[in-house]
Amino acid sequence: MPTYYDITVPLYNELPTYPGDPKIQIDDYRSIAKGDSANVSVVSFGAHSATHVDAPAHFIDGGETVEWLPFESLIGEALVVVVPDEYFVIDKEFVTRHVPPGTERVLFETRNSMFWSEVPHEFHTDFTHLNLEAATWLRDQGAKLIGIDYLSIERFKSGNHEVHLALLSKGVVILEGLFLFAVPAGKYELICLPMRLRSELGDGAPARAVLRTLE
Repeated sequence: MPTYYDITVPLYNELPTYPGDPKIQIDDYRSIAKGDSANVSVVSFGAHSATHVDAPAHFIDGGETVEWLPFESLIGEALVVVVPDEYFVIDKEFVTRHVPPGTERVLFETRNSMFWSEVPHEFHTDFTHLNLEAATWLRDQGAKLIGIDYLSIERFKSGNHEVHLALLSKGVVILEGLFLFAVPAGKYELICLPMRLRSELGDGAPARAVLRTLE
């Protein structure tokens, strides 16, 4: 029987968001405990909260929107790469040693995953990230999706968003905000389904992401 790993960070009010993005707000709209006939929640959050997918439209005017991202990118074999805690930058030298050319989906498990379990929560600006040379190499070797376990794939306040642009401009899906703590390195089937949000921007959407061991 396959083993499943839910690598999704749950949405809740105390969860940090990227500085400048909307906060998560989940409230009671109707409540049985207060005399209503049903429980109904009202939810407000930014599209890039918790575990989420970046579509090309996030940084590219006229780029493909999240509603139309291909299932061929979001579902399929994925390689989980465990990055040692001393790495704050995932560079080309590291990825060429740990990611075989032609790998279509790669998820980086880093020290970032521990941040999601902290109490109280805070946003970390020193999160481990992917640099441009590594991102370009992965893209050019055939990557369709690249994931990481924090709210951005590139360094905090990069200014020019060069990693996002290098990937999204070539149709590489970016999956951010994963929870990969204690997931063993190796190959899995990734099932990642972002919410089918239809909007003028179409920049991204929260997603449920699951890994299943290969039989």
